[in-house]
Amino acid sequence: MTFPSTTSSSAGTAPGAGRETFLDRLGIPHVLRWGFLGVLLFMTGNGVESNFVSTHIAEAFGGGDDKIDLAAKIIAAYSLAVLVGSYLAGALSDLFGPRRVMALGVGVWVVFELAFLGSLAIESVPLVALSYFLRGFGFPLFAFAFLVWINHVVDKERNGAGVGWFYVMFTGGLPTLGSLVAAFLIPRLGGGFAGESAAMLGSSVLVIAGFLVAWFGVREGHGSRRLAPAGETASQVITAGVRLTFTNKRIAMGFLTRLINTAPEFGMFIILPNVIAGSVADGGLGWSQSQWLVMTSIVYAGNILFNAAFGALGDRVGWVTTVRWFGILGSAIGLLLWWYVPHMVTAGSDWGFAVSVAAGTVFGIMLAGFVPLGAIMPAIAPEHTGAAMAMYTTAAGGATFLGSAVVAIVRPLGGNVAVVWAFVALYACAFAMTYFLKVHQPRLHGPVLESADEAA
Repeated sequence: MTFPSTTSSSAGTAPGAGRETFLDRLGIPHVLRWGFLGVLLFMTGNGVESNFVSTHIAEAFGGGDDKIDLAAKIIAAYSLAVLVGSYLAGALSDLFGPRRVMALGVGVWVVFELAFLGSLAIESVPLVALSYFLRGFGFPLFAFAFLVWINHVVDKERNGAGVGWFYVMFTGGLPTLGSLVAAFLIPRLGGGFAGESAAMLGSSVLVIAGFLVAWFGVREGHGSRRLAPAGETASQVITAGVRLTFTNKRIAMGFLTRLINTAPEFGMFIILPNVIAGSVADGGLGWSQSQWLVMTSIVYAGNILFNAAFGALGDRVGWVTTVRWFGILGSAIGLLLWWYVPHMVTAGSDWGFAVSVAAGTVFGIMLAGFVPLGAIMPAIAPEHTGAAMAMYTTAAGGATFLGSAVVAIVRPLGGNVAVVWAFVALYACAFAMTYFLKVHQPRLHGPVLESADEAA
């Protein structure tokens, strides 16, 4: 599973690109510009439910703390599908081209979103679990196929910036703009459970719009053709990422580090709605659902603002350095602030809410420090960049599974605070693993003198 190498001379002159443009210099391949907008719209639709789906599922089956645990298990199963779908996004893009994989992703998303909402309406736990699981394949097939496309086209000296801009759009939709859309739609569609259901139904419009923008707006040639070498069989292409992970320890370390990266984000989506927006009598902090959705939007708006910045910083000072000190250490500190500060201020107060939002925004900003991992993985294995990106996208999707799995396993044993510290422990493991991520950067280290695969 291999991409042809992309040199700096090709950055602005990819098929159809012509001369280098301002967007190319920013790290956004000009020929893919509408695809970035498509990802933003798609992920906004996907993110509408992100900060209330756990409580929504629980309420559909009667509510209560035990139903939150049930919802966590259903979301963990969904996240397992996200993990598998994220791997398939890379492998299938190599076989059939990213464009077809993106079309498959939107089809899966829409069909099983409708099935999920129908299953909730008839209150069937097995059907809810099955339909939500299958819908989990949708967004990674769409979004991460486009990330593969980006890595095939972007100038390698600007790879960190290119990945950063992808995550500006990805996080801009999930959860940032998605949460704002939810905060706007839910009260206008009746509020409560019915309003949430209607908002989720409406999110399909944004998902389809994102697909249409990308499908009709991007005509770059690599998107519609096989990217894997002609001599590789389908089974070789599909298993290349797994084989590379077991034979290259640095790919394995990069995979695990990316897996840990956003796991706390998805874990907090499960536990925080009941804490921030729960009543004081029930152990919550007394703010409203709308305030929780606004908090999430602001927290991850900080992430959006810094995704491209940390990508560019990694290109200049070192990808691994940026991941280690900003992504991992910074995120661990930010996560603790987001959990403990809301518990230290006056519950339900306006000033306490503002301070809590500021604390959470530290986490959102520092999370952007992980962006250079998207450049590190293919650089570790330059002869197998397709396989490396398959493992990167797998880990990116797998973070959803890890985050919800930690909640499902740890919360019944030690409560919410134990979940937070479990994530901090995972960050400590990731910090140690970065010392294995030696990588060659063209801008910092000059021409490649030996294959990174041979140095592994």
